[in-house]
Amino acid sequence: MSKSSEKLKALSLRRQGESIKDIAKKLQVSPSSVSLWCQSIVLTKNQLSNLRSKQIAAGQIGRQKGADANKNKRLQAISDAEKSADSDIGKISNKDLFFIGLGIYWGEGVKSRTGQAAVVNSDSKIIKISKLWFSKCLSVPDADFRPYLYIAHSHKDRETELINYWATALNLPISQFKSPIYIHQKPKQKYENHDSYYGVLALRVLKSTNLKYKILAMLNVLNERLE
Repeated sequence: MSKSSEKLKALSLRRQGESIKDIAKKLQVSPSSVSLWCQSIVLTKNQLSNLRSKQIAAGQIGRQKGADANKNKRLQAISDAEKSADSDIGKISNKDLFFIGLGIYWGEGVKSRTGQAAVVNSDSKIIKISKLWFSKCLSVPDADFRPYLYIAHSHKDRETELINYWATALNLPISQFKSPIYIHQKPKQKYENHDSYYGVLALRVLKSTNLKYKILAMLNVLNERLE
């Protein structure tokens, strides 16, 4: 197509309300050439409005493509990390569990010199691992567990649901659970995760003062050997 033909076609498209970029793309010429050829053409309000709408729509499509690309990258990174983690960790031995449990107790266990050994947390996974650790590494029988549940007062009507949740997670009879302890909140305080809130559980062990001394002593040795 000759320059004059390109210019005439560009003028025709511009009068129809086409954008400079779209015209350049259709004619396979530079946007600067199209802009120069069409500089005398004044678009109507409707044409300008339509172009603006197309620009907004194109921007939304571009942003969505970017968001989708980032999501795919994130999902791929998560998948790669999961495959790597499975290979890196391998099979967990009793010794591995022993040190995992010590680490959890170091961070989440009761360390006062009086009272029972206990791990306190709202994450059922941490509490389940702690129970496994007490059982397999410290020979605590299931009958010696006495879970205490701390519940926000606004969830009092869910008491049965919450106790059942923890009893199922720990595979312990409800009869071993002590009466829940209710925590008063600030006035009008609300939880966004109302239906996924299950309180805080203290997994306590009966008559375990000496056991706690043993755990604390092991933590002290571990700390000294890591220094």
